[in-house]
Amino acid sequence: MTNKLKITFLLGIFMMIFSSNMNAQLKPGELVDGIAAVIGDEIVLESDVNEQMNYAKQQGASETDKCEFLENLISNKLLVYEAKKDTLIENRSAAIKEQANAKYRQLLSQFPDEKTMLTAYKFRNGFEMKNAIEKIDIDQYYGQAKYQRITEKADVTPNEVTDFYNLYKMQLPEVKDEISLAQIMMYPKLTEAHKEDLIKRLKKIKQDIAGGETFESQARIYSEDEGSAANGGLYKNIYKGQMVKPFEAAALNLQENEISDPIESEFGYHIVQLIKKSGKVYDARHILLKATPTDDEIKTAKAKLDSIKGLILEGKMTFKDAAFRFSDDKKTKFNAGIIAGADGSDKIERESIPGSISYELAGLNKGDMTAAFEDEDNKRKVVKLIKQEDVIPAHQITLETDYNRIKQMALNKKRNEMIEKFVNAQLPTTFISIDGRYDNCKFKANWKKESIKK
Repeated sequence: MTNKLKITFLLGIFMMIFSSNMNAQLKPGELVDGIAAVIGDEIVLESDVNEQMNYAKQQGASETDKCEFLENLISNKLLVYEAKKDTLIENRSAAIKEQANAKYRQLLSQFPDEKTMLTAYKFRNGFEMKNAIEKIDIDQYYGQAKYQRITEKADVTPNEVTDFYNLYKMQLPEVKDEISLAQIMMYPKLTEAHKEDLIKRLKKIKQDIAGGETFESQARIYSEDEGSAANGGLYKNIYKGQMVKPFEAAALNLQENEISDPIESEFGYHIVQLIKKSGKVYDARHILLKATPTDDEIKTAKAKLDSIKGLILEGKMTFKDAAFRFSDDKKTKFNAGIIAGADGSDKIERESIPGSISYELAGLNKGDMTAAFEDEDNKRKVVKLIKQEDVIPAHQITLETDYNRIKQMALNKKRNEMIEKFVNAQLPTTFISIDGRYDNCKFKANWKKESIKK
């Protein structure tokens, strides 16, 4: 294994599998192509191996060992297999299946019809594609749940961090240009006239349903929820606590087939129809009209943020206080507005900043703030005020400048060792079959269950 791949492993290649799967999206033109390995009743496809290798190359690995990537995937599948037998890990198969259906409907909304989508993704039918999405989500959930169960008590002492650094410092990569950012984000407020218009439209739709139109047909025509509109607004097997509170409160206060009055949530305005309820699970349809702000409403929100910036510049409040008082972003408002980087720290690689924000930051120095500007967050229009808290030029990692980063690397290494120990303990009692094309691989663990020569 090259030094590059060694350090890739030490930085958490096992977690890379989870993070890449967590963000995995089916890509048009992809087609699964053969079995690389079987672990218990779990399968690793040849295309899975190729996908992990491509991901590593995108992250900067100049050399890739296919055997190593297969071994990591086998380890992941063994965790999934063991997680499904772990009675302390909640069985969420039903919820995951419905999630997969919702993702399918969301993908479908991006195509003119189902046939076009299936052709693009190279699936023979919708059932096959839904199963593929469900498989990805199940692996995400069970693999990560088992990983967390095994490593939940992992920790490193300051001495262990120092030892890790001294052992691997010659292999640690250079840190790219980074910045620290804090933000105040606001959702533009709709005028009362705008709100009344949305409510009036929903009341008219409800009236039309009472007059003979079906809820399903009206949802297909009017609902702006990409995840359910194509399916007549239907969500099945909803667990209590899964939906936003106004939606759930409305649904669970209805009789079966009854339709609510218009309600407001963070996504906009809805009418909800309860289809059926059984214990903690229910089915419901809804029609959503998004609370999309007008140009004037956005202009008003920007003016408010600019006035807040003025108060900060005048010393009448700190950016931290302003974020807490005014920001609508729950992820940052309680943390002085600080935006977390990919590794959870307050440092973000400059080249990873979205273009819309980079444009606003151009020419700013440490401590400067942007003017209020329009942006998008989770497909919702927002306005933001961003402060450039710090600028960190590219540099070689040291304990003095990057202690927390090195600590995370050392912790990842310890977690990987815990996973290896668990995996090795399961090998003797787990069915494992690896395709013959990997006969020449020298695996770290004894996956082939070969006799150990003395």
